[in-house]
Amino acid sequence: MLNFETKGNGKKTLVLLHGFMENISIWDDMEPHLSEDFSLLKIDLPGHGQSDIIAEIQTMELMAEEVKKVLDDQNLKKVHLLGHSMGGYISLSFAEKHPEYLKSLTLFFSTYLPDDDEKKQQRIKSYRIIQDAFAHYARAGIPNLFNPNERDILEGKIETALKIALSTNNLGALASVKGMVERTDKTHILENLDAKILILAGKHDNAVKTGMMIKNLPDRTNIKSYVLDCGHNGHWEKPSICAEIINTELLHNLPKHLVF
Repeated sequence: MLNFETKGNGKKTLVLLHGFMENISIWDDMEPHLSEDFSLLKIDLPGHGQSDIIAEIQTMELMAEEVKKVLDDQNLKKVHLLGHSMGGYISLSFAEKHPEYLKSLTLFFSTYLPDDDEKKQQRIKSYRIIQDAFAHYARAGIPNLFNPNERDILEGKIETALKIALSTNNLGALASVKGMVERTDKTHILENLDAKILILAGKHDNAVKTGMMIKNLPDRTNIKSYVLDCGHNGHWEKPSICAEIINTELLHNLPKHLVF
């Protein structure tokens, strides 16, 4: 089973899925700001943190099934599921197969749209460098995931992100990239899921085409979106604001489509 950690005794369970080259420690800055009404279930995804690799190609669907095993082990049936980046892709696959488990789905600096051909080719070209020069791959990519206008302010957070990335099993990262290449369009999930859908996005996110994603959101009353003045890593760049939105939206209600 995947490595996981629980925190808090709230009546509502918030499941947190980290992104690519991350682990459960990425939530440390947000955790103090999250409501005491939540019990947090933080999961190390396959090949990341202390969780083992489960396949040569770790598809989003395969990893979603591993997440389900943790929920079943903890006897959890109705949860709030939040995924950062790759964790969001896995959350969408979970919602596709097991919507009955969800009170809400939060895409946290992630997207329901598929990779375009250019992005897929970038991922495929990364296979060899991830396998043979992983440290170079991480050092070259991590800083670009933060707001370029605040690199000096975020220097410590960038170092933290890089340290976590370098601690990732490179073969686990490789298996996950291969799985992301196979990712498909999940617009239909947003069109049909009955649970609340929350989207937090970054104005300066180089990993997600925020404008296109927000523009193409289905017009449904159960979908809320927020665009923040940050890059791809709201949990490090704007932890208190992100937590405030999550607390308010998952426990209460606000008007649609706000920009912070």
